[in-house]
Amino acid sequence: MTTTAMPMSRSLRRAAVVLVAGAGVALSPLPAQASSGAPTTATVAAAPVAAATPAAQVAVDTALAQQGDPYVWGGSGPDSFDCSGLTQYAYAAAGVELPHSSRMQSELGTPVSLDALQPGDLVFFYSPVSHVGMYIGNGQMVHAPTSGDVVKVVDLANMPGAVSARRVA
Repeated sequence: MTTTAMPMSRSLRRAAVVLVAGAGVALSPLPAQASSGAPTTATVAAAPVAAATPAAQVAVDTALAQQGDPYVWGGSGPDSFDCSGLTQYAYAAAGVELPHSSRMQSELGTPVSLDALQPGDLVFFYSPVSHVGMYIGNGQMVHAPTSGDVVKVVDLANMPGAVSARRVA
């Protein structure tokens, strides 16, 4: 007998992630799934994370579920994102409202030292702030990098220009 796994649609996968994460279950992220016509960019394998708060866990799980979605300036989901749209979307799934602006997000919550990051913390780049990503643990972050790219996980050490971080949940 042969069994074949049926691929799960992106919207069904997202709904399952939000539902399970909302119940307080930590998820291991799935690898990005390329779709036809989308840019193909290698992603760093995200290690399983455990955030300090349920809201941060939901935000991390939701952000990771968006891997492979295209960057679109002004995008706030559910199928395309810019950097602050991704963090806004992820935290909205956890019931936390954020503005759709990396600079405005950089003024919210509690300041965190870059050497004391926890999963769910927002990391801001450049001066003035013009980019944001979400720390996911193990020296990695998930972000929507730039036009022509996709939401992906990267090593924070390879990201130039980190200037601050904030804990919003």
